[in-house]
Amino acid sequence: MSLIEKLTPEQEALIPVYREKWRKTALSTERIDREKAAEAVKAVYQFMGFDEPEIVFFDSPYAALQEFSLKLVKPISNINAYRIENKIFSPLSNHIEFKLQSKELVNFIKKEIIYKLIDSRLPIYAPSILQLDLNIFSLNYILPELLIAEVRFIDFGISELNCDCFQQNWVILQNLIKNCGWIFPDENIAILCDRPIHLRFDNENRLHAEGEPAIQFADGYSIYSYHGVNLPEKYGKIHPQQWEAQWLLTETNAELRRVLIQGIGYSRICQDLQAIELDNWAEYTLLRIDSDIDIEPIYLLKMTCPSTGFIHVLCVPPNMVSAREAIRWVNGETDPEDFIIET
Repeated sequence: MSLIEKLTPEQEALIPVYREKWRKTALSTERIDREKAAEAVKAVYQFMGFDEPEIVFFDSPYAALQEFSLKLVKPISNINAYRIENKIFSPLSNHIEFKLQSKELVNFIKKEIIYKLIDSRLPIYAPSILQLDLNIFSLNYILPELLIAEVRFIDFGISELNCDCFQQNWVILQNLIKNCGWIFPDENIAILCDRPIHLRFDNENRLHAEGEPAIQFADGYSIYSYHGVNLPEKYGKIHPQQWEAQWLLTETNAELRRVLIQGIGYSRICQDLQAIELDNWAEYTLLRIDSDIDIEPIYLLKMTCPSTGFIHVLCVPPNMVSAREAIRWVNGETDPEDFIIET
């Protein structure tokens, strides 16, 4: 078997194609074809030498959890998911790595096709759903979207580098990834969950939606998120423009307080929570909010544009004692009078 020392320019140029191809698969919100999904799972069980399982479909992982938590006395605890990945997935990846001449070449391809962040990072929404109590499944599951990154590497190796061993593994793996949502493969039963019907992200590929779910399944199960931070429904279903500064007084979770502050904005917080004026200098005012909305009092610098009257508020360190000192901190230790001269 000939080893590969380096990629050709043509091969390297195709890497983005494989990134985008599998990205679309990972973020698909199309309903699964249950007949094809069942066939894909049965093929896996047959390849593994397992008995054909009973296949049960659910609209969401949450629905599966709810159903089986009522019926099972003990958790699903066999290790079929690990066995399946180890026998079907690993030989493909290992073969491609072996055929490449150097570890440096492997690392280069994986960096470009798996870890490249700018235009191909896959927003992983699985951790958001895994906040469910999935102990009943003993972490025995297959999540296609978490396998996608390595699948891109395998697809590129087989299609462009002629690493064509283990073709049966590759056919089975592709059918599984393309046709299934989450899978819980027990000994006698395979639990298949449908994909979300909505996935929403911000421009940095973090789960994000305003006033609506970031993840939503057909059965109504939803997860709310604000720039990657999961929110309880009481906040998530309301648009940030309608969030109330008073909520900060009762919210005990520090991360959620931070998100509320970000969404509400310091200007509205100052107004609604009656910030205390500490010092003035020109059009700048140093403010403090003593309400128990953070670990320590919040110090703010309010800046009023003299020509437009527009007010902008920035958070400054709590050791500020004057507006002028706060301005100097904002301007990178440049004294405000010097800053005025420089600009």
